Amino acid sequence: MSAPRRKPTPLPPLDGPFVAIDFETADHGPDSACAIGLARVENNKVVRREAVLIRPPRPRVMFTEVHGITWPMVQNASPFGDVWRGLLPIIEGAKFLAAHNASFDRRVLHACCIAAGLDVPALPFVCTVQIARRKWALKPANLPAVCRRLGIGLIHHHAGSDAEACARIILAAAALASAEAAN
Repeated sequence: MSAPRRKPTPLPPLDGPFVAIDFETADHGPDSACAIGLARVENNKVVRREAVLIRPPRPRVMFTEVHGITWPMVQNASPFGDVWRGLLPIIEGAKFLAAHNASFDRRVLHACCIAAGLDVPALPFVCTVQIARRKWALKPANLPAVCRRLGIGLIHHHAGSDAEACARIILAAAALASAEAAN
């Protein structure tokens, strides 16, 4: 079953907390999360960061050259369902989830929740690729390029760093929108 196609929302008002999310996957299956990063933002500040390794459902990691995660690093990690249950308090009360290339992270979250027999969060997704293209006309709008342009520190393909960078892109876009509205 594939994730429902929902158009990512434009930058919503930051009148409540939001959570940026990033996944690294072990193989081509969307259920193969091997790492998750979350960054919770409240009152325009990152207030909590988490990065957790996950044991993927199949004993192989095909994308080590991308994210540096190997099977020995995750073979004794908790499976997604256990990890997600532990992370749920971070998304509690969030208005939306933000991700860089949101369709990927939405698809992984959906597949992993379904595979674990968990409810898929009903939160809307905001895509920071689209925001970067709209707000700063950036092309390419990959995460390293956007972070360089905005001066955001990044350890690319580290789920925690990617999630925090995504949160900071949302905050930068909101600050720009606020400055534009003031002028």
